[in-house]
This record gives sequence, structure tokens and C-alpha cells, in this order.
Amino acid sequence: MREGLDRELGHITEQTIRMISIVREMVEKSAKALADQDSGLAQEVIAQDKQVDALEMEIESEAIAIMARQAPVASDLRFTFTIIKALTDLERAGDYAAHVAEDVVILTKEPPLKNYITLPDMGRRLTLMLDLISKAIAERDLEAAKEVFRRDDEIDGLYEEVSRELLTYMMEDPRTITKALTLGRVARSYERLGDHLENISERIIYWLTGKMEKKPEDVY
Repeated sequence: MREGLDRELGHITEQTIRMISIVREMVEKSAKALADQDSGLAQEVIAQDKQVDALEMEIESEAIAIMARQAPVASDLRFTFTIIKALTDLERAGDYAAHVAEDVVILTKEPPLKNYITLPDMGRRLTLMLDLISKAIAERDLEAAKEVFRRDDEIDGLYEEVSRELLTYMMEDPRTITKALTLGRVARSYERLGDHLENISERIIYWLTGKMEKKPEDVY
């Protein structure tokens, strides 16, 4: 029975890492599409969102079946719950990457407001967070999960930086308002994407330690 459970848990682990990999690719492409003003690449990201949605349903069904058939306990049960919870956040992360791509399509229709540097940097940092999440799940790496917390602080800082810069553009030249608001949506999408990755890291820490860990500002 243990062998069967290990095999099934191994399969949902592989599928979850595959889902993380697709979301990572979406985030990476969205950042490159913005930097290069590449509408075609942005369209690829939008199309990939369906893959993420399909995988979410597939893995969730398998995880629920494992709970029904195998009745896992202790860390196995925590792991199964972690996967189920993580799927929702991963699906939302994919949605936000697609939202960025949709805004990139809009932005490519006109000359750029400026050379986009900080926003693509946010995207690249998010891909590193996704790499850490894959490592944490595949290797049961607690430090990798905790590192995601620290990385999310960087994303929040960049979001505030971009928001201040865009406000300055709008105040100095009202003609930039529409484009600046679209760029603000991109920044917000990346910031929210980071929050979902932070949620996943919290669940991984719970799986590995049996304790929920939150950043100080998340505790009320």
C-alpha cells in the first residue's frame, strides 16, 4: 500500500512541477514580450493559459482520488492539501501572466512610453521565485520556500517604484495617462502574481514543518 501511495504522490508532484514550469514560461515570455514590444509572443502567453487551467483540473482530481483511496496521514496528508491549495494559486498566477500579455498586446499598438526595464525585471524575478517553488517541492527544500518570502519583498518594492514613476509621467503630461494606466495594470498583475507565489510557499512550509509561517506584515 505504501508503494502505491508513493507512486501516486510522485505523479502529482511531477504534474505540479510541470504546471509550475508552464506558468514560469508564461511569466518569462510576458516579460520578454513587454521589453521587445512583441505582440506575437504575448499571444503565445494568452494561449498557454488554457494549458494551466486544464492541468489544474487534472491534478486536483487526482489528488482528491488519492485522499479517497489511500487515506494519507501526517506529512502525506499535508502534502496532498498543499498541492490542492497550490493549484488555485498557480492557476491565478497563470491568469495574471496572461493579463500582462493582454496589456502588452494593447501597448504594442503605439510607440512605448519609455524603454521598459523595471517591469520586465519584475517578470524575471518572478521566474526565479517559481524556480524556488519547484525546488522546494521536488527536494523538500525548506530554505527555498522561505526564500520566496524574501523575493516577494523585492517585487513589492519594484511595484511601488513603478507606481511612483508612472504617476510622475501622468502629472507631467496628461497625454500619457492611458498608456501609463495600462503599464500600471501590468505592474499590479506582477505584484499580485508574486502574492500568489508567496501563498504557495506558505503552504510548502506548512507541509514540511507542520506550522504555518507568515511574514510579519501578514499577521494582524
